[in-house]
Amino acid sequence: MIRIGFLLIDGFAMMSYSSVIEPLRAANLLSDREFYQIKHFSLREVALSSTGAKIDTNNIEKEKDKLDIIFICAGGDPFSFSNKKLLDWIRKKAREGSVLAGVSGGPIILAKAGLMDGKRMTLHWEHSDTFKEIWPTILLEKSLFVIDGNRITCAGGIAPLDLMHTLISEHYGESFARKVSDWFMHTEVRPSGGPQRSGILERYNIRNSKIIVAIETMENHLSNNLTLHEISKIVGISTRQLNRLFDKHLNQSTMSFYKQLRLELSQKLLSQSHLSITEVAFSCGFTSSSQFSQNFREKYGQSPSKFKNI
Repeated sequence: MIRIGFLLIDGFAMMSYSSVIEPLRAANLLSDREFYQIKHFSLREVALSSTGAKIDTNNIEKEKDKLDIIFICAGGDPFSFSNKKLLDWIRKKAREGSVLAGVSGGPIILAKAGLMDGKRMTLHWEHSDTFKEIWPTILLEKSLFVIDGNRITCAGGIAPLDLMHTLISEHYGESFARKVSDWFMHTEVRPSGGPQRSGILERYNIRNSKIIVAIETMENHLSNNLTLHEISKIVGISTRQLNRLFDKHLNQSTMSFYKQLRLELSQKLLSQSHLSITEVAFSCGFTSSSQFSQNFREKYGQSPSKFKNI
């Protein structure tokens, strides 16, 4: 069972919140057991949504349990939010090892808590210009959602439906996640970057659904470098079958292709961000700057430092 917490900040967007919690409810319903244990938290015992609806919550001061994932839901004007008690609680949960997920205005709350430095992230388009002015060194992507290690950010609206499909796939497999999405007639599941599914078809001329799911999984996890076993589990086939498909359609192994994607991201970060070479290395799933430099040099024929200074 995965323990989920919802931290609701007054004015949180009801649609975004519903798009996260409803797939979790459906997963419990369709599995006939409690895949997800869900708790709600706020600064009081009740949180007020953007629609005026009230959600009963637990006061964060009374929360004692370890939570696996905490979804921080905010809306309205998250830039004006400055409650020290709540920000301290979020930092405490980060130290305890919880995965922190900002939804709609939630990514801004994570940035305010100082927990997005060196991380890739996204947020709703209406906030992007202001965000860049306040945090110019944080790498902001125009994506539906971004998973970067123990941080998840989502633009809000109905984008959480796509995010939850990805997370449920990781937890319980693609086949079960598809059942949950079909429950909501969410038949066109989008990858993190929005129209990336058609992009995969165009870039690699691939029609095989298993490879498409594998590539989307890799693109959603460029910083924490999944193992071959983890990718094959999400796709729903054996590691041997997955390697055979990649060899047949892309003329390389699964993990070789994965490393190629991470190196392409590193090239982008070196040229477009203020991150150091070490920060780029960890953001792209490499265990050390020396390992990253060696792989980068093998692919591009020059060191990361030389490329960055061009």
